[in-house]
Amino acid sequence: MKKKLYDLAHSRAGDKGNTLILSLIPYNEQDYPKLCEKVTSEKVKEHLKEVVEGHVVRYEVPNIAALQFVCHHALLGGVTTSLSTDTHGKSLSYALLEMEIEV
Repeated sequence: MKKKLYDLAHSRAGDKGNTLILSLIPYNEQDYPKLCEKVTSEKVKEHLKEVVEGHVVRYEVPNIAALQFVCHHALLGGVTTSLSTDTHGKSLSYALLEMEIEV
């Protein structure tokens, strides 16, 4: 069965220059190993391929049961230099939560 990430976790976002940082934090700490297994850098890159032009690096933060994704070249040049309507990371955290994984 597939589930969207928003059923399992919430996300926070930050942006600096042309780099997007997304965190993924499960509602239930017991789901953290499943997220580690299913939500890889490659899958996040594929899911956000229309936005993320660079590579995605995943960091595991087991002490707080969270994942952090650093997405390079992801904000169309950066918040202050892009002509796009909304290049802030906040909207992209919701895009990440639309990703489906097998559970």
